[in-house]
Amino acid sequence: MKGSFLIFMLSTFLISTIHAGDLPVEKAVLTDAPMVPPVITRDHAATVQVELEVIEKIGKLADGVDYTFWTFGGSVPGKFIRVRHGDSVEFTLKNNGKNKLPHNIDLHAVSGPGGGAAVTATAPGQKSKFIFKALNPGLYVYHCATAPVGMHIANGMYGLIYVQPEVALSKVDHEYYVFQSDFYTKGKNGEKGLQQFSQEKAVDEKPTYVVFNGSQGSLVGDNALKAKVGETVRFFIGNGGPNLISSFHVIGEIFDKVYTEGGSKFQDNVQTTLIPSGGSTIVEFKLNTVGTYLLVDHSIFRTFHKGTLGMLKVEGVADTTVFKSEAKPAEEGVTKEVAPEKKVEVIKLEAPKVVSGKDLFMANCSACHGEEGKGVEGAFPPLAKSDFLKKLSSKKDRSELISFPLIGKKGKIVVNNKEYDGEMPVIADITDKELAKVFTYVSNSWGNKARTFTEAEVKKARNATHITQGK
Repeated sequence: MKGSFLIFMLSTFLISTIHAGDLPVEKAVLTDAPMVPPVITRDHAATVQVELEVIEKIGKLADGVDYTFWTFGGSVPGKFIRVRHGDSVEFTLKNNGKNKLPHNIDLHAVSGPGGGAAVTATAPGQKSKFIFKALNPGLYVYHCATAPVGMHIANGMYGLIYVQPEVALSKVDHEYYVFQSDFYTKGKNGEKGLQQFSQEKAVDEKPTYVVFNGSQGSLVGDNALKAKVGETVRFFIGNGGPNLISSFHVIGEIFDKVYTEGGSKFQDNVQTTLIPSGGSTIVEFKLNTVGTYLLVDHSIFRTFHKGTLGMLKVEGVADTTVFKSEAKPAEEGVTKEVAPEKKVEVIKLEAPKVVSGKDLFMANCSACHGEEGKGVEGAFPPLAKSDFLKKLSSKKDRSELISFPLIGKKGKIVVNNKEYDGEMPVIADITDKELAKVFTYVSNSWGNKARTFTEAEVKKARNATHITQGK
């Protein structure tokens, strides 16, 4: 935490020195998908201030299916950022104090160490700041790059930053933000309740869900995109992966322009465009007649079985010179497979009400240490058959072990003859009774054996740390 504070203060000093009286300063307009910030109309560079807050929260992945998302700004995908070519961007990353993990950010629009990741390692409750110049126009992905990188991306940590060219793209009637990503849950597709991240599925590249804008059904029904006949639309599309390539297609439309991989050059008259994992594209097209047009990944089983389905509803007067039929229009391939037309709800921030030590472990600890306590090689130490855990849990006074989730643990430790140098964050908002259940479960699972932890024992250790009880 001290290191993060020093970096923050130094970068703040450098920023104020560099920008003092240099460029006009403005605060960036940030938007949640599917909305896009307005076109920048100024004809000069500016210092643009961007602040993103990392928030770990429970939200809806599919109908009846919840997931613990790690987010930039409280939504998946993260906020859409729009700056202008030549701008100096003053970027602040804030890690919400209720979060459990450190995070950082890698913006593909940045020319500099790690795209910003090397200087934004931020613990819960802290901030990091750096500046970069928007040297290259185009549409770029940003994502978390904290180890294990794949896990942070798979849990929802990505978004788009658009460096608008000095001469803006042609005016359109609507601009929309669409982002594809794949999710890996322990349960099967459609299995109800709070689902946990599956490392095994992620490594095998076998997603449970592939969705637009963070959840199945996010762009259908009441949430469908809207336009009118004769209007033009522009989609800014990203693909967070972490594994799959997208074959983006709009059924019943042809893209008039595709800015391949988010760059400056475009192709005319394109049916389907590839978007690599960690990449983007910009598509534009004019709407010639009425109807509901489906947004899909044309790796088509993903669409009708895993979730990459969106809708663009176009109203107005049908142009019969473009399309005419006596039959009532139907939505291609959509019968019972369409996700329910319900408005997506965001679940409240609080953790689920859990009662067992295993449930508490899964909600608070499994992201780092794994569902079976195996940890992550080179990043998070194992709890299974851990000599480090055995030594501390067998002591008469176990206050040292209990203090780790209360005040955090930083620095080198050796577990099963392997060295780990990381940081365990504080687990906030947990009661003495719940913490006793977690320790009892962990110290008696996966080959471990220890006496039961009691609420009184945890309370004594908490009092010694002067940390008040959560909840």
